[in-house]
Amino acid sequence: MACFIVPATEAIVTTVASKKLNHTLETKEDTLGNYYIKNMKTLNTMLWGGSALLLFEHIWHGEVTPFFPFFTAASSPAKLSAMFHEMATVGVAMALLVTFVWAVLTLITYKMTHPKTSPSLEKVHS
Repeated sequence: MACFIVPATEAIVTTVASKKLNHTLETKEDTLGNYYIKNMKTLNTMLWGGSALLLFEHIWHGEVTPFFPFFTAASSPAKLSAMFHEMATVGVAMALLVTFVWAVLTLITYKMTHPKTSPSLEKVHS
C-alpha cells in the first residue's frame, strides 16, 4: 500500500543530515563517529534504492495511481486505516532493518580497516 513512504522519509532526513554533518565535521580525526558520518551516503543509497523499488512494485500491482489521492487505499476510511497500519508495522520494520544492517556493516568495515593494537603487543615487538 504505502509502506515505502517510511523508508523514503528516513532517506530524506538522513540525506539532509548527511550533508549538514559532513560540512560541520570539525575534526578530521578518524574516529568511529566520524566514520559513521562519512558512510551515511551508503545508508542514503540503501534507503532511496529500496524505496524506489517498493514504489515500482506498488505501481506494478496498481496500488499507486498517477492521480489524486495517489493511493488506492486512500479511497475509503477502512482502507486508509489499513494503509496506516501497514506503514506503522511493515514500513517502520523495513526502515529499522535497513538502518541496523548499515550500522553493523559500517562497524565491521571500521574494525577491519582500523585494527586495534594492544600496548602489550607493541612492547613485545619493540
